[in-house]
Amino acid sequence: MRRTGFLYDERFLLHLTGPEHPESPYRLAAIYRGVEEGGLLPYLTPIKATRAKQEWIEEVHSLKLIQRFEEASLSGLDMLDHPDNKLCRDTFETAMLAAGGVIKTVEMVMKGEIDNAFCAVRPPGHHAEVNRVMGFCFFNNIAIAARYLQNKWGVKRIGIVDFDVHHGNGTQSIFEEDSSVFFYSIHEHPSFAYPGTGREFENGSGAGLGGTLNTTVLPGQGDDEYKILLKRDLLPAFEQFKPEVILVSAGFDAHIDDDMADINLSTDGFTWIMKRLVTLSEKYAKGRIISVLEGGYCINRLPELLRNHVKILLGSED
Repeated sequence: MRRTGFLYDERFLLHLTGPEHPESPYRLAAIYRGVEEGGLLPYLTPIKATRAKQEWIEEVHSLKLIQRFEEASLSGLDMLDHPDNKLCRDTFETAMLAAGGVIKTVEMVMKGEIDNAFCAVRPPGHHAEVNRVMGFCFFNNIAIAARYLQNKWGVKRIGIVDFDVHHGNGTQSIFEEDSSVFFYSIHEHPSFAYPGTGREFENGSGAGLGGTLNTTVLPGQGDDEYKILLKRDLLPAFEQFKPEVILVSAGFDAHIDDDMADINLSTDGFTWIMKRLVTLSEKYAKGRIISVLEGGYCINRLPELLRNHVKILLGSED
């Protein structure tokens, strides 16, 4: 089996969003339960979070946003800018730990201490822009990891795959002029889903023109359509780009039982997607693939979805 890291820290549960908010600590509890009950913990390399150095957050986010977020959290405000972005006094520190934990995980992969990893973090990140928090997201964990790979490890070609049912507008906006990061997102069509971005004509700008690829999926579609679209779009794009490291924004809200959208992926559909991504990492990136949790709100399905996800990273899914 592969040496797979598993980033999980009980301090991620301290970000409290209230009883009606879908992005709750119960999500991580369900994920951990699935991995534990699947008997996978003895085969995983456990990773505890360390607080991110602010210099790495500033590689992605403006100092003004960081300060405003910290002040709002510590002052006891219950939201930042929009009711989606619920706060408590521990939210800022939790976000710093999530970003720092992902950085630590990337470091372990690049040092060869582990082969790949799954990061069970919250709050999620892919909607967060340079100057704006959005959609449950405060710091863009995937983007911070990519900048760390560039600036610390000198990685020249980073591939980001986002299969959350919602478009990763923050990640796209951060890298749309950067030719060294290829951003691919498959998501429900923006005419029907938050945040209303990610149309197929959005393909980067300036030096990054052609480095963004969006695949939109109409409501009601599922496994068969995803397989066709990923083979049509992602596989040839990575064949040309040849990423040295693959980062995955792993959202599980396209599942048929998840109420956050109208896409009908099955558990087997998610398994198929992740197997293809691991195969791509072995072909182009020496197996270096780091998966970071984004969405996924069906508590009853998260244990099996993440158990399968981690099994694929380990190479024990059969």
